[in-house]
Amino acid sequence: MNQRGRGSWRQRSLVLGVLFLFIFVRAATGQLRYTISEELKEGSFVGNIAKDLGIALNVMKQRGFRIMSGSTEPLFKVNENDGALYSHHQIDREHVCKDSNACLINLKTVLDNPLEIHYVTVEIVDLNDHSPIFPSKTKRLEISEAALPGAQYQLQNAYDPDAGTNSVQQYRISQNDHFRLEVKDRGRDGKTPILQLQRQLDREAKSRHKLVLTAIDGGTPPKTGTVEIYVDVLDVNDNMPVFIKDGYSAVLEENAPVGTTVMQVNATDLDEGSNGEVVYTFGSDVKDKIRQLFDIDLFTGEIIVTGHVDFEEQDSYDFDIQASDKGSIPFRTYKSVIIKIGDKNDNPPDIEVASLSNAISEDSRPGTTVALISITDLDSGINGKITSFVTEDSPFTLTPSIQDNMFAVVTKSQLDREEQSRYDITIIAKDAGEPSLKSKKTISVHVSDMNDNRPEFLVSPYAFYITENNPAGASMFSVRASDRDEGDNALISYHVLMNRGHENKVTSFLNINSENGDIVALKSFDFETLKTFQFHVVAKDSGTPPLSSNVTVNVFILDQNDNAPVILYPINSNGSAEGVEEIPRNVNAGHVVTKVRAYDADIGYNGWLLFSLQEVTDHSLFGLDRYTGQIRTHRSFTETDEAEHKLVILVKDNGNVSLSATATVTVKLVEPKEAFAASDVKSAAKVDEEDNVTLYLMITLGSVSLLFLISIIVLIAMQCSKSADYSSKYLQETNYDGTLCHSIQYRSGDKRYMLVGPRMSIGSTIVPGSHANTLVLPDRRCTSEVVR
Repeated sequence: MNQRGRGSWRQRSLVLGVLFLFIFVRAATGQLRYTISEELKEGSFVGNIAKDLGIALNVMKQRGFRIMSGSTEPLFKVNENDGALYSHHQIDREHVCKDSNACLINLKTVLDNPLEIHYVTVEIVDLNDHSPIFPSKTKRLEISEAALPGAQYQLQNAYDPDAGTNSVQQYRISQNDHFRLEVKDRGRDGKTPILQLQRQLDREAKSRHKLVLTAIDGGTPPKTGTVEIYVDVLDVNDNMPVFIKDGYSAVLEENAPVGTTVMQVNATDLDEGSNGEVVYTFGSDVKDKIRQLFDIDLFTGEIIVTGHVDFEEQDSYDFDIQASDKGSIPFRTYKSVIIKIGDKNDNPPDIEVASLSNAISEDSRPGTTVALISITDLDSGINGKITSFVTEDSPFTLTPSIQDNMFAVVTKSQLDREEQSRYDITIIAKDAGEPSLKSKKTISVHVSDMNDNRPEFLVSPYAFYITENNPAGASMFSVRASDRDEGDNALISYHVLMNRGHENKVTSFLNINSENGDIVALKSFDFETLKTFQFHVVAKDSGTPPLSSNVTVNVFILDQNDNAPVILYPINSNGSAEGVEEIPRNVNAGHVVTKVRAYDADIGYNGWLLFSLQEVTDHSLFGLDRYTGQIRTHRSFTETDEAEHKLVILVKDNGNVSLSATATVTVKLVEPKEAFAASDVKSAAKVDEEDNVTLYLMITLGSVSLLFLISIIVLIAMQCSKSADYSSKYLQETNYDGTLCHSIQYRSGDKRYMLVGPRMSIGSTIVPGSHANTLVLPDRRCTSEVVR
């Protein structure tokens, strides 16, 4: 035993040394191969994957290099610090690969961001660390002396867990005169020793023979195992059972129910009585696995299913059936039985996610890889042929990879996060069996945002109406924009676009809150100076690069009653509203004494002036036109009428809070001749006075007309540059024959408005909230000229 142990140690050391000297690395189409010996200690170096793949160590750490784990405990591990592959624990080839001759461990290694997969194959080389072992130390055979030369007796196989040349390679029988040894090669089921009778036995000469059977493996040096065979020579049963067929084979569908009859073997014996009765059993070398799956009826020879038969586990079984008679010295005959397992489509495709990107940018081009998918089917033939695809309602598709059963999930069209920010991709794999089996796997992918949407204003263009004399620094109105992107890409800031020219003077007095779009006026506006203005607001997001859009803001100043009427006539030399009028005493009723002229800078109701007599010496003599300010006589004068009359005229506008002014006219009655003389004297002064009044009127009318013309030009420009949804139409009201006031018509949307003077159109109505100076007019475009 000591010599054997020392020999085993030397052998193992020699093999280990040779294997470590000849470990090699092969790279082809992204695949590495290493060869190591079994029984390596835990943590033993296998190979440097990073070096062999040419991957920098910092790249390996950043991209998360790992071995894709399966359902069993991993045999190897990778050190991220040096890229080396180590054994996770001591590897026993006989435990890992069992009966396989070539022990190959296939590893899948994955690098993320971007996705990259490499295949590493580690071959476990067998050591001759096991000796052949027979099931028992001794074997007893009973052979009739009537047995003829050529009779064969099957012996038990020796079992050696090692593989390849290290397993049992030959058998030897000890030297004797009656028997020789034959070896039947069963392929992967090993070699079976058969004892063949060379020379007829003579029980009287020798009743027992002792043989030693030796099993020898192919290791260097070889290892052996022995069994002692005792042959007892029996007497006379000279006919052996004979099978009817030369061979037996059958096809059994996998998953056949327990109790299914596979086949029936039949043998006959020419002897009579118990020597001719045949019973059936398994051969002595049949493995326990086969005995668990099948049983044979002792008397009928029917082979029956007793366990679960799985094609994926083993596709065929080859074993021997023994037929023996019941003679006192029974004869035994062996026949080989082959049972082939037919494949059924009983395994659905298995879908495994090798690598997955949880997020993909919405600007990714079609063909961008999202995930790597492994799809396998344990069935074979047409039952293992897989068709895989992604559900039709998804902008993703499957493309095959360079490795079998590997697929890439890629984009097939452009993505838009604003339409859909997350996709649940359902992968369907089905085989071609009948009936077909299929599997589903759903992976979730989030679409990350790109700054591909400009801010959009809620209204375009904006139109705001503000009342003049607004408090400086107070918020007037707000503009709002929205962005379909998210995060910083949707964070909007506002600013006023500064243009050159007159508009810039106005916008310089505006301030906008960059966060919420609230616009503040830094000064009060005066309707009489500025009636409307326009500016542009820019909304810009915080993306990289930022996107922006602008909107036109039209602001209309609404009039307030902030101007009191101004008396234009009468005006005396010191500037007070007082005048003297001389008229002949013989004038008739209805004679125009004079006309009080007044002006109000406001418009509409606020500029609509009404005249009334506040004081008069004789109400029966004089009358005042409410709208024109003309003073007329009611009747002719009499001798009893006083010669001088004082009239105080009140002029007030129609604002909510009326403002007013007063004028005093003194009327003197003179005799006709005096009146003519006085009229000649006063005519020159009156001409000068009227010239001054006319100058004032011309200046006032020119200013109003200029402002009105500017307003018309601005509105025409706005109408030409913007959509027809926002249109303002202004029309000068000319139906006025009294005081100087304004009358403007305009249109907004489907409504027509009018800022009225003293004469209103029939059918006009006051719009609520219009500060009592805005009327809604019936749409009579055919009867009035509209200036855009």
